[in-house]
Amino acid sequence: MVALMLGAFVGMLSETSLNIALPQLMKAFHVPTGTIQWLVTGYMLVIGIVLPLSSLLTKWFSTRQLVIFGLCAFLIGSIISALAPNFGIVLTGRMIQGIGTGIVLPLMFTVAMLIFPPEKLGAAMGACAMVIMLAPAIGPTVTGLILGILSWNWIFWMFVPFLVVALIFAITSLANVNEVTKPKIDFISIIESVVGFSALVSGVSLAGDMGLGSILVWALIIIALIVLALYVHRQVKAQNPTLNLRIFAIPQFRVGALIVMVDFAIILSSMYLLPQYIQSGRLLAVALTGIIMLPGGLINAITSAISGRIYDQIGAKAPVIIGFILALVGAIMLACVTTTSPIWYIILSQVILMIGCPLAMSPAQTYALNAVQGPQSADGSTIMNTLQQIVGAIATAIATILLATGQSTAHTANKAVAFTNGAHYGFYFTVVLVIIGLLLSFAIKKEK
Repeated sequence: MVALMLGAFVGMLSETSLNIALPQLMKAFHVPTGTIQWLVTGYMLVIGIVLPLSSLLTKWFSTRQLVIFGLCAFLIGSIISALAPNFGIVLTGRMIQGIGTGIVLPLMFTVAMLIFPPEKLGAAMGACAMVIMLAPAIGPTVTGLILGILSWNWIFWMFVPFLVVALIFAITSLANVNEVTKPKIDFISIIESVVGFSALVSGVSLAGDMGLGSILVWALIIIALIVLALYVHRQVKAQNPTLNLRIFAIPQFRVGALIVMVDFAIILSSMYLLPQYIQSGRLLAVALTGIIMLPGGLINAITSAISGRIYDQIGAKAPVIIGFILALVGAIMLACVTTTSPIWYIILSQVILMIGCPLAMSPAQTYALNAVQGPQSADGSTIMNTLQQIVGAIATAIATILLATGQSTAHTANKAVAFTNGAHYGFYFTVVLVIIGLLLSFAIKKEK
């Protein structure tokens, strides 16, 4: 599992660490906000295209082949971006990185499902979740320190040692656990998947930058909804679907997957808003922002590991409900921040939220994946990881729109006060998401 865990860690580190560097990259390449945002949007776009196809890829290629290819793609993309002389080359490398993340991320959970016995699955999934949660925890801090000492290029060089070690483990230690059946390829489904998911990720990502009044945004979202409706219909009716969406008919998988989606949206929306509030609302330096966010991030990773073991002992229902209650307290505290809130209050709010979210996340994910067996486990992992990325993009876009709305309605010349008002609007959205997650958690059934 080491190669997969390191690959997934670097993928999530890359997804979360670049946000804090965007202002410096804008100056370095002399490009506006809308253009530089494509370093985030383009990365998520490629992940959104590759992820839905990962289940099909596991039926055509061995585990070792896929993981080694994914790690090599990420390594090559990182080196291209690190050496890039202009914005276009950085973006190209960034999108190649997305191929690696799209392949490795769902495989980590699929392999864990296939190699660990049921009584140890909670702990194994908790370890996987800890790896993913550790990346957003240290990403802003490490990036802030790198930018304070070195140039932006070193953000991409930072990934290389991890990837080299992961490749060594993949070549020497990784076993082939999936069965290569090479089913007939449905090219119409692949085209629908690529068009539908790429249009959806592009539409919701651009909505955050261009606003809901943009014709392009609505055109992309409408195209995505129509094409994805056709894709879903084709997968449900097909005898050998590219992605087995019929597993959504299993109540246990459906409830667990929905909870994971909502939980991921809570984490991404709040962690998108919080560093911006600290810098623009509380007027603190970028390096200090990373340090303030570090305790909550580390607590997030530790709780993810512990919550898996809790699932093995008592099941999913209790930790998920308790997790969302704690998350609700943390989200409400964040929604009450001001321009003079003490640093200890900001840290405490994030820590409480970061205990609650992972306490619900890992048990809900294991609860869902326990409902699917054999080849279906690859479909289940693919579906959940794909939906997480889509929901993450949507949640970030909504938070961006609410942030701008709150700023425009503040009616004050003080920019810090206006930004804090915008952050309130965004955190209200986080509170609503937590309430939805709490209501869904009561639908969890006790397992044998």
